Amino acid sequence: MKKAFVQLHIAILLAGFTGVLGRLISINEGLLVWYRLFFTAIALGIMALITKKVSLRFHKSFFSLIGIGFIIALHWVFFYGSIKYSNVSVGLVCFSSIGFFSSIVEPLLLKRKIDPVEVLLGIAVMFGVYLIFHFANNYQLGIVFGLISSFLAALFTILNKSMVGKHNPETISFYELGGGWIALTFFLPFYFQFFPVERYLPTSLDFVWLMVLSLFCTVLAFNLSIRSLQKISPFTVNLSYNLEPVYGIALAFLIYQEHRELGPSFYFGIGIIFLTVLIQTFRTWGKRG
Repeated sequence: MKKAFVQLHIAILLAGFTGVLGRLISINEGLLVWYRLFFTAIALGIMALITKKVSLRFHKSFFSLIGIGFIIALHWVFFYGSIKYSNVSVGLVCFSSIGFFSSIVEPLLLKRKIDPVEVLLGIAVMFGVYLIFHFANNYQLGIVFGLISSFLAALFTILNKSMVGKHNPETISFYELGGGWIALTFFLPFYFQFFPVERYLPTSLDFVWLMVLSLFCTVLAFNLSIRSLQKISPFTVNLSYNLEPVYGIALAFLIYQEHRELGPSFYFGIGIIFLTVLIQTFRTWGKRG
């Protein structure tokens, strides 16, 4: 259990860099995710050939893996859209509502009883988000994108729990992220009808950041997150990912000086979110989820 928590929080730390990278990379959010998944799929394919840990035998759940991969691809599109239509801090804090969505959706999909404590913790997170958004009235589109992203992330983690017992992490990563790239390729032309792009190719600097995003913040973080699901419940994983804004916002403060735009309510909201993560972590530390 302790090893799973270590793996989870390393994954969260790596995920904390994605918000900053999303602002550094200049291309449209849809293309950003397309390139991210493209480079990730290549890296996973090379790893599959070297390690031979990826199962290439047909399995009926592979279509489910591809569908889940498309959900995570859409999550990333809306996540980076949230950042680009607001800022890093707002986009990352939107992600905090994942605990609220998870506390409701997980019992429905996994057919277990609703945990009142989880619901209360989720509501506490949403209250923290409300306090933070009190200052962000000019970021409505970014906020909406962020909430959609959070819901998709909660759904993805819950659905992924059912795949953990059927396949190893390498196989899950390969089919989900590779399948997500294929599905996103067909989806983007429709997305561009509403959010057109000016250019399709990344700059040389964009390329460097995309490689960092793909290899470290995707391949490594994704694999560690899946491994943690073998011991920890989806709700705990989702709620723990509320720490991602803490890491990401700290980086945004250092790099973009975004703290100049934020008031006391922002810090109070972040404090509430951080407290909910600590409570749920201590609740599950000695248990197998």
